[in-house]
Amino acid sequence: MTPAPDGTPCWVPDDGGPALSPLPAVTGETGADVTVVGAGLAGLSTAYHLAHRAPGLHIAVVDAGHPGAGASGRGTGLLGPRAGPAVDVAVRRYGPATARRMYQASLRAVADVLDLCDRLGVRRGVRPGEQLVATRSPGGLIALTRQADAYRALGLDVPVLTRTALRRRLEPPYTAALLYRDAATLDPAALTRALATACAAKGVHLYGASPLREVRAGRPGGTRLVFPHGTVRTGQAVLAVGAAAAAGAPVGTVLPLQVYAIATAPLPPAARKALGGGALSVVDAMPLAPYFRLLPDGGLVAGGGTVTHLPDPDARHADRARGRAWAWLAGWVRGLHPELAGVPVTHRWAGRIGHTLDGLPVVGPVPGRPGVWYVGGCCGHGLAMSVAHGAHLAGELLGEGCPEPGGPLPWHRSRAPRLPLPAPARPLLRAALATAGRAARRNC
Repeated sequence: MTPAPDGTPCWVPDDGGPALSPLPAVTGETGADVTVVGAGLAGLSTAYHLAHRAPGLHIAVVDAGHPGAGASGRGTGLLGPRAGPAVDVAVRRYGPATARRMYQASLRAVADVLDLCDRLGVRRGVRPGEQLVATRSPGGLIALTRQADAYRALGLDVPVLTRTALRRRLEPPYTAALLYRDAATLDPAALTRALATACAAKGVHLYGASPLREVRAGRPGGTRLVFPHGTVRTGQAVLAVGAAAAAGAPVGTVLPLQVYAIATAPLPPAARKALGGGALSVVDAMPLAPYFRLLPDGGLVAGGGTVTHLPDPDARHADRARGRAWAWLAGWVRGLHPELAGVPVTHRWAGRIGHTLDGLPVVGPVPGRPGVWYVGGCCGHGLAMSVAHGAHLAGELLGEGCPEPGGPLPWHRSRAPRLPLPAPARPLLRAALATAGRAARRNC
């Protein structure tokens, strides 16, 4: 089997061709009632729910590339509950009642994604299963113990698996794990493409190859979105651009972090059985540490272990960073089971996530820009939560208010904490991330 070119996710069709017909760019001047900038899961979910609930609305979705070109098409397909910081941290910051609501919202998000896949006919790779947050290190065990105590105090069903119970599920020598029963794995690019197709079928106007240049205040009740070859006059705008705080929108600091993944050829049967044999996904409890899951074709996807801050992914050091991250991941995967030593890596890719200092997304109106909303900063939990954020924003844009039981959650806000990042400080940030990555790799 010939390895795919570096940078190709395993979700790309085998023929290498586009999954969707090329989209027209924004040219000249056009108008819309609502314009969504960003054709990832959050943006397309917003447009989909808007079109479903208000069929007469003129909706446009504009992407710098094409649907799923960013993080939504480059994830690793782990669909699990949890959003924001660890549950014990959430209890300390926001109180038990809010921490419980945060977790319950993440559970609903998983169920909603699976329901959406069913409605859109997304079958490829969708497999309900379990997710383990596991550890082999003393530090990870301490973190899991704190989280288990918090889940128990909140009355939430997240049991602890001891070493003996873990051995019934997989062979790698993890010492303990939290078991999340309501999880799944899927092909994230297939879901993104299906959402784009469904939006088009509902009359949403889709544009590609149009990076946003500027957001200008228009006439009362309107905004002008400026693209390289045209503008869109819009009543309301949603900036669903992930780690890119579009056109300098004052939404606090959403760090663009580069994360890395690999996929392998099909595993030998013994190795596949040893690693769970199905839709099980395993995430290490240490921050930044690696994780893996099995694919329906018998291969394995792994990610984590390294994260870098690369404002310009084409910077001189980017190639070296990618090479080191992929090489370490490949070695880690081969250490999971003896029979993996000869299994080739077929895909290696990188993608960006948006990370905030407090671990919470930003889903709210942009300060000082009436009618403009921002969604981003899912901190690595974007597969389920991005879809949920889209449904939430659709309700807000239609004047229906917050649909969450009990009212807004902590991520329904206009700003993340700010971290000034002048150019001289960026090497310090990179050094801190490198140190954290080394600690995670030593303890996995």
